[in-house]
Parts: sequence; C-alpha cells; structure tokens
Amino acid sequence: MTQPTEAAQASPAAPARRAAVFGRAGTQPKPWGHEVLFALVDGCYAGKLITVHAGHCLSCQFHREKDETLYVVSGQGVVEHGPDAEHLEAVVVRAGDTVHVPAGVVHRVAATTELVVAECSTAAPGWREDVVRLSDAYGRAGTTAP
Repeated sequence: MTQPTEAAQASPAAPARRAAVFGRAGTQPKPWGHEVLFALVDGCYAGKLITVHAGHCLSCQFHREKDETLYVVSGQGVVEHGPDAEHLEAVVVRAGDTVHVPAGVVHRVAATTELVVAECSTAAPGWREDVVRLSDAYGRAGTTAP
C-alpha cells in the first residue's frame, strides 16, 4: 500500500478520504421472475439485475422521469417500444445488446429464453413509484405494485 506524499499530507486542499461501503443486495420477487437491486444512490442512480423467466414479460409501461439503459447479460428476448401502446416496434435482443429507454417511451420486455438484464437507471426522488403500467399479464395494470 502506498503512503501519501508529504505534500498531500500537508495540503489543506486535499480531499477527505471516504471509505467504501459494503452491503448485501436485496432480491425482489416478481410474478415474471425477480430483480436484485445491487446499486442505489438515492437522487442519482440505481442498478438492477433483472431475471425474466422464459415465456414471461414485464408490464407494458412507461416512466414519467426515470431514464434507463438495459444490457442483456444472457438469454434472448424481445423489447417492444414506441410512443404509445398501440404503436410498438418489437426488437429481438440477445446477450451483449444494449437498449436506452428515455423517460416517456412506452416499453415492455419479454423473455424468449431465460433472460438476464442489467438495468442502470436514474433514481430521482420517488423513482420506485415512477411506473405507469398500461397493461400487465399479472393484474398489476394501473398500480406501482412490485
């Protein structure tokens, strides 16, 4: 381990060192699979690892403020996206693909095979409730229920 130089030790402008923060990721069961919230800095960003079982799909939804980028870790699926639920374009995604979903874009993720997606999103206050479900195969349309 290196030691700080004398100049760094004596400098009043040197930034205070902060310790790393360790924790345990929480798993949220979902009717289509589950998600693991592995990163969260409220007001900044959130990171999730989302597993969708083959043949299942997330809600057809949009977010008022939340902006998200998806990275397909493994599996294959279909991302539907568009300006509204009646005008969705379907795109097949596979491991290595990324998708940026800006706020306001209607979207749904469906798994053709077991699908694992990493999601990085903004996390403004209220981000957990920032979902408008237009339709849902599990009876959650119109709610923010997990």
